Amino acid sequence: MSKSIKIKWLKKPEDQDYPSAQSYLKLIFDTPTAIGFVKQLRRAPVSEFKAKDIFRASQLSLLGVSNFHVEKDRKKILKGRELSPLLLIRDKSHGKVIIADGYHRLCSVYSFDEDAVIPCKIV
Repeated sequence: MSKSIKIKWLKKPEDQDYPSAQSYLKLIFDTPTAIGFVKQLRRAPVSEFKAKDIFRASQLSLLGVSNFHVEKDRKKILKGRELSPLLLIRDKSHGKVIIADGYHRLCSVYSFDEDAVIPCKIV
């Protein structure tokens, strides 16, 4: 891991991130609940968490750099392009965080610096 790489972030998530989050959340929750979470995410302020803490809270596995989407985001980072903040849901009933949008970005960032601070919207 190289901490010499500067990872740049947009100030807010991109518009297309919300429909992507909703599509994913509809697999886990009923449609009204998924829509409600996305409405909350749109209004939520941006917070920051370390990459390693998001992984621990999500209980997900790290995707390798051989994954197409992870590699695509790694190239963006190396070119100095800004990434979109992550969209997260607190799943209190299971004691974890759901990455509604941004899993590949998280894996890409982690491959450079597990201590990187990542902007997120969380509800």
